[in-house]
Amino acid sequence: MGPAYLTIAASIWGGMYVVSKVVLDIVPPLELVWLRYLVALAALILVGLVTGQSWQIKKRDIPLLVGIGIIGYFFSIWAQFFGTKYSSAQMGAVVTSATPAFMVIFAYAILKEKITTKKLIAVLLATIGVLFVVGIGDVDKDFQLGGIALVFAALSWALMSVLIKKVPKEYSQLVVTTYAILSATIVITPFSISQFKYEELYLLLQPTIILGVLYIGVAATAIAFLFWNKGMQLVDASRGGVYFFFQPLVGTFLGWFFLDEQIGFGFCVGAFLILSGVLLAIKAEN
Repeated sequence: MGPAYLTIAASIWGGMYVVSKVVLDIVPPLELVWLRYLVALAALILVGLVTGQSWQIKKRDIPLLVGIGIIGYFFSIWAQFFGTKYSSAQMGAVVTSATPAFMVIFAYAILKEKITTKKLIAVLLATIGVLFVVGIGDVDKDFQLGGIALVFAALSWALMSVLIKKVPKEYSQLVVTTYAILSATIVITPFSISQFKYEELYLLLQPTIILGVLYIGVAATAIAFLFWNKGMQLVDASRGGVYFFFQPLVGTFLGWFFLDEQIGFGFCVGAFLILSGVLLAIKAEN
C-alpha cells in the first residue's frame, strides 16, 4: 500500500500544476497557500470528528510535528507556488526532480538508511526520465529567482518527507497531517493578512477560482498530504522519493490535455524511464 499511497499523492500534485497556473493569475502565492490550508484544515477536522480520531499528542512529539509543518507545509509549498509563478513549467519539473536525491541524502544523515546500488539506479532512471519529459531548455538560461525558489522547495520537501519517518506510528496520519498544516497556517496567517488586498476580494468569487482553491485545498492538500505521509511511513524514505516523479509526469500529460502543450517522443521515453525507476524501487522494497 505504501507505493499506492505515494503514487496517488504525487499524481494529484501533478494535476495541481494545471489548476495553480490558472489560480495564480488572480491569487498571489502566499495568499494561495493560506487559502489552501484553511480549506484543508476544515476538511481534515471534519473527517477527524466524524471518524472519532484521538487528537492527543505527547509533548515530546510536538516540536517534530511543528517542524514538519513549517519546513514542509510552509517553506516548501510557498516556494513551490512562488517558483511556479515566476519560472517556466520545464524549469519547475527539472528542479523538482532533485527531491528524491535530497531524500536519499537526508535518509542517510537522519535515519541512517543505507544508500544501496538499487536506490541510486532507481533515482537516476527517474531523474533522466523527468529530463526527457520536460526538456532541459530553460536550464541553460539565467538561474532566476523562481528557479532558486524551486530548489529550496525541493530541498525542504525532501527534509520534511524524511522527518515524517520519525513520527511515532501510534498516531493517526490524519491527526499528524492536521497538526502539521495547523502549524504552517499559524505561521502564514500574519504575513498573508498583512498583504491581502481586500478591495480585490470579489475576484476570489469567480467560479473558476473557487473550484481551483477547493481542488488545491481538499484534493492536493488534505488528501494528498495524508496519502504521502501514510506512504512515507510504509516504505524507506530514500525509495519513497522515487514516486515523487509521478508529479511532473502527470502534470506534463494534463498540460498537454488541457493546455494544448505538445508531447513528443521525449515524453514517451521519459515515461518509460520513470516507470522503470518506480518498478525498480518496488522490487527493492519487496
